[in-house]
Amino acid sequence: MKHETTIMDQAATPTSGNAHLLGRGFEGLEPFLAKSRSLRQTLVKLGKIGDKESNRTARRLHHQLKHAEPSITMIGQVKAGKTSLVNAMVGWPDLLPADVNPWTSVVTSLHLNPHVAPEDNRASFRFFDMAEWGRLLDRGGRIGELAARAGAEEELEKVREQVIEMREKSRNRLGEKFELLLGQQHDYGYFDSDLIERYVCLGDDFEDDYETSQAQGRFADITKSAEIFMHRPELPMPLCIRDTPGVNDTFMIREQITIRAIRESRICVVVLAAHQALSSVDMALIRLIANVKSREVIIAVNRVDELSDPVNQVPEIRDSIRQTLIDHDGPKDAEIIFCSAYFATAALTGQLDAVDEETVELMRNWAVSEEALDEEAELSTEELLWDLSGLPNVYAAISERVKEGNGQEMLDRIAKSAMNLANGLNAAHMVVSRRESDKGLPPLEPGQLEAELKRIEDEAMRSMGSALDASISEFEKRLDRAQRSFLERATGSLLQHLEDIGAGEVWQYDPSGLRILLRTAYQVFGRNAQKATKNVMIETAESYASIYHRLFELSDEDFGIEAPAPPRVPPPVLLGQTIALDLQGSWWSRWWHKRRGYRSFATEFAEMIKAETDPIVESLRGTHSDSIREAAVRSLREFMDEQRGILTRVGAEADGSAGDSDGLRDVAGASEKRSQLRQAMQTLTDIAA
Repeated sequence: MKHETTIMDQAATPTSGNAHLLGRGFEGLEPFLAKSRSLRQTLVKLGKIGDKESNRTARRLHHQLKHAEPSITMIGQVKAGKTSLVNAMVGWPDLLPADVNPWTSVVTSLHLNPHVAPEDNRASFRFFDMAEWGRLLDRGGRIGELAARAGAEEELEKVREQVIEMREKSRNRLGEKFELLLGQQHDYGYFDSDLIERYVCLGDDFEDDYETSQAQGRFADITKSAEIFMHRPELPMPLCIRDTPGVNDTFMIREQITIRAIRESRICVVVLAAHQALSSVDMALIRLIANVKSREVIIAVNRVDELSDPVNQVPEIRDSIRQTLIDHDGPKDAEIIFCSAYFATAALTGQLDAVDEETVELMRNWAVSEEALDEEAELSTEELLWDLSGLPNVYAAISERVKEGNGQEMLDRIAKSAMNLANGLNAAHMVVSRRESDKGLPPLEPGQLEAELKRIEDEAMRSMGSALDASISEFEKRLDRAQRSFLERATGSLLQHLEDIGAGEVWQYDPSGLRILLRTAYQVFGRNAQKATKNVMIETAESYASIYHRLFELSDEDFGIEAPAPPRVPPPVLLGQTIALDLQGSWWSRWWHKRRGYRSFATEFAEMIKAETDPIVESLRGTHSDSIREAAVRSLREFMDEQRGILTRVGAEADGSAGDSDGLRDVAGASEKRSQLRQAMQTLTDIAA
């Protein structure tokens, strides 16, 4: 059910007076943007050369390219200033509430777009559905499930009490029938900080009038996600920045949402506080980013302005972070950037007096020592603070990853589709020219082309299904072996502990071994699935090319079909979710001391850990492998639909059934159009290279 707001639409305006500073740091995107502009221009030319259907295809590809939106997911420590950093990154200080109890905040996606108008600003808030809410009320979320499996009755009772308290507060704010809101979506034709706080910030105090829609945090308990769409003309291209609630919420109901956000983004920015960077309480963060490629992780160490001696302390903190990542199997080569949301906010708002001169001098000395600031550069005070804030470096790191990663992959994909469109148009012009000049063509019998297309499509789908079935079958065997091996080793370690030391000392076991085994199995599966997909795509492209060669007598020199690249395999971020062995607190000690006898220890431990790891294994076996299969099949179907459309039109031209109005049969202009096509194809080749 969808709710349309009755509040009058109004344009939101950022409070920042120096938003032009946002452009500093994105210079590295220029090579990518130049290719994008060239590709869009080529698509416009192709649209003019071809018929109406070709024009529609070119316009669709042009739209995909212009509105492509790389996403960046922000995760971080409590009190690291992550949300303040996000606010500064989007040029709107105080937009998102920065002092929010972690378990009440939600994933908030900020869609920044230079191509829309200010009046297009809008917001959308989605609530948990009944099943998700029921999981919280019935089982206390993930924490309740963990405590129940471990037999931690005291912790389970605390969770139950917290759930009851939260439910009653929700009833007070939303009324007796608040459950009717579950599964709904609230849409607004504007946004501001007050509106956002109503959905994402619980706060400590509430208005007496719980029925008023203006109460702070009125919907926070049941809000699952927030989408903010913002006019941001200072940026060179659309971007989506996702602020996440982290992994510290009381019931862990949002841990899975954060995991999904990381999995769907190609860039993950981990925000740490300079004075507590990667302390032992942040192992949950390391577990999550350990499953993401180092190149896709940026570590932003915020609040560097609070250091008393940044020149000497920053290198120490950097070395400490590196060592921690090495010790705990994190992304060892992740880029580390030191920054200050405080400085950035001062620069954006023009509140320069808020930063004392001594701190500025300390930061300047540090930046010079790191060769991050040109002493000779003539900068205004706002520009100096902005550069010292480190945000241009964060933007530069994001730009580099877009340019080399999903940005280039998108260019390759669209350039290949455009090349296939150009090849089809070229073939059509050659066929028409030869027919009009009375050169003989092989006859096209009715139904011949359709039969060939169906044969290729059926064969491609069978090949793809068979190849992926084999990869998934091997993957499932690896998962079973990994889980069984871990359980055997862990139980053996437990029994050895009992024999050597006894039950008097609490035994602990690191589950990272299981995560490594499962991650390795997933990576092998991903490579196999991509290889299988690539082979099927190439074979299918060759089959389509053979149709042109057989039916239209085109030489290999004149024609070729570009096979699309296999879809990306997303990282298995799920492996970083909390399991019972990660919670080595007092409840684990109580579980330990309640056991009696070796058999009780071993049996109950094995049952608990199997119950804990089964959902992870099943998700890898089901949801994750299914998503990879679906992406591969979807990519193949899109390729086949594209080729069917082109070949059908070319075939119609070849047997003379196409109408003259389509524009492909302009014999007088055929030479000029072929020349334009050759130029377009050369441009596309250069872009894809």
